[in-house]
Amino acid sequence: MLNVGVVGYSGAKFDESIAKALLILAFDIVESDNKSDEYAVVSGCSDMGIPGLAYEEADKRGWETVCLSAEEVKQYDCYDTDKEMYFGEKFGDESEEFVKFIDCLVRIGGGKQSMEETEMVKKANKPVYEYDLPEKK
Repeated sequence: MLNVGVVGYSGAKFDESIAKALLILAFDIVESDNKSDEYAVVSGCSDMGIPGLAYEEADKRGWETVCLSAEEVKQYDCYDTDKEMYFGEKFGDESEEFVKFIDCLVRIGGGKQSMEETEMVKKANKPVYEYDLPEKK
């Protein structure tokens, strides 16, 4: 199983059509670069924003969906993932476990936590597929 971490905007407004196209491109590249019989999208459980779009694309591809977040996420609408894992109470507490668990990372836009986790993945010498996506005002 290749665990593909996904980070990016959750609450911010962005162009969904561009984001979907970038996710499809990124997942196609991940499949090309990493031959595996099974893939999983690992993200922060959100049913909105980039995580929600990533889980939807994973379902279309027959990939497993994994929620890896802090307990705080339970206060929000969560995607119905195949597997759930919680580490710590507040957002950010789970970052270290997230980086350990994934094999590569896809970043589509994102805020402070997304950028921090991206840097952690790079320092762990794992592949990162990054795409900037402007926030809509």
